[in-house]
Amino acid sequence: MLLALDVGNTNVTIGAFEGRKLSSRWRLSTVHEQTADEWGVLLRNLFSLSSLDLGKVHGIIVASVVPPLDAQLAMMARRYFQTEALFVGADTDTGLKILYDNPRDVGADRIVNSVAAFHHYGGPCVVVDLGTAITFDAISANAEYLGGVICPGIGIAIGGLFTKTARLPMVDFRAPARLIGSNTVDSIQSGLYYGFIGLIDGIIERLTAELGPHTKTVATGGQASLIQSASKYLGIVNEDLTLQGLQLIWERNRKQ
Repeated sequence: MLLALDVGNTNVTIGAFEGRKLSSRWRLSTVHEQTADEWGVLLRNLFSLSSLDLGKVHGIIVASVVPPLDAQLAMMARRYFQTEALFVGADTDTGLKILYDNPRDVGADRIVNSVAAFHHYGGPCVVVDLGTAITFDAISANAEYLGGVICPGIGIAIGGLFTKTARLPMVDFRAPARLIGSNTVDSIQSGLYYGFIGLIDGIIERLTAELGPHTKTVATGGQASLIQSASKYLGIVNEDLTLQGLQLIWERNRKQ
């Protein structure tokens, strides 16, 4: 069994793979101060609740954009699983040629998403990841990671409106009943929803014009399905894209 961890600034997504099959997945809040022992206890409890055998884990792979947690995760892998975790980075063999000016600047999650998107859907393609930030990653037909676009995420916008204004309330991100809001909450929700759809569609339109008319678009992240329902250009939603990419990278490196 393979344990795959996608460690983001807001959430940690954990997947357990039996072969290529994703048996279980869990989504938790990122706790930056979590220790190796706390990780071990947490994983033991998650496996127990899902009736999975922790002793069957033979490998661990991590995509992390939270460097302070890396040492604790590495220690957890050694202490509780007697193995060295594989951390995805610029030196990892992913099958993609990274054309970023400095490949070490690319977030591990963006590389992993690109690997899965190219494997499942081919290129050229654009991956839209709706996380703490909204990232757009472009992959060519020749398995080249070309780069992308980074925008503030939906949660950042909601929090900014609430903390930087005196009277605007905190709201949920959801599809509004109508475009023109008749109260403050409805107006904010409409602005957030259609504002981010406009942002995402506008950037995808420009990327497609540059990459070519056969470009596929793949979305992942918590709000991907909600955005897709009103988007002109988001063709595919795959909420497990990052975990799938981790499994593919593990398989590629294990063979070598």
